[in-house]
Amino acid sequence: MPGKLDGLRVATLVADAFEQVELTDPVRALREAGADVKIVSPASGEVQGVHHGEKGDRFPVDLAVEAAHAADFDALLLPGGVKNPDTLRQNEAAVRLVREMHDDGKPIASICHGPWMLVEADVVRGRRLTSYPSLKTDIRNAGGEWVD
Repeated sequence: MPGKLDGLRVATLVADAFEQVELTDPVRALREAGADVKIVSPASGEVQGVHHGEKGDRFPVDLAVEAAHAADFDALLLPGGVKNPDTLRQNEAAVRLVREMHDDGKPIASICHGPWMLVEADVVRGRRLTSYPSLKTDIRNAGGEWVD
């Protein structure tokens, strides 16, 4: 797999309290395959992960979400954790970035509670997706098909 994603620019959108493994494992795999992955956040400096609610590690922010645009990236990764997407969906620039990526037809990978961002950006209608089970009703109410 190394080299298969050479040159692919991936934005990872997170706020504090993202589920750490949902960032670290996908980012590691993407980088091993040659992708250039940037952490995008409304936080400045660093963001802090969690391990099932317990404080995790801190990670440097590469780009402020206000300065991020779909034209800068080829794909988007939305890690979960409950607080992370709940915080992000209240941030206009974060919602704008998700909507831009969708409107440009770029791949969006969303993990666990991450689909809350897709619901907030109003991009799930007519789509089939999965999530943490507690989001099932939100996804259906937004016009998506939820699958386990």
